[in-house]
Amino acid sequence: MKEDLLKIIKHYGVNAQQRQFAEEVFELQEAITAYENDYEGLNMGNDTSHIAEEIADVLNLVEQFMCYYNIDFNEQVLEIKHLKVIRQLERIKGKR
Repeated sequence: MKEDLLKIIKHYGVNAQQRQFAEEVFELQEAITAYENDYEGLNMGNDTSHIAEEIADVLNLVEQFMCYYNIDFNEQVLEIKHLKVIRQLERIKGKR
């Protein structure tokens, strides 16, 4: 999978994929907003498949950047991610 992700980002270039990433994040935000506000009844109950599809697009691009910049999820990202969750929970706790 890493080779495939590198092939994609090298083919299109980092700048193009950066623009694509911004577009995909926007589409994810739109999907969540539409679901939460049930615009025009499109939500159809609890169908979150459109949100899942947009998350997949965003994650594919994040993984492309991780491969391109040789960032290891387990060694570099996971610890920072965990610390940020703890920090945010502390912020929430402090607001009570």
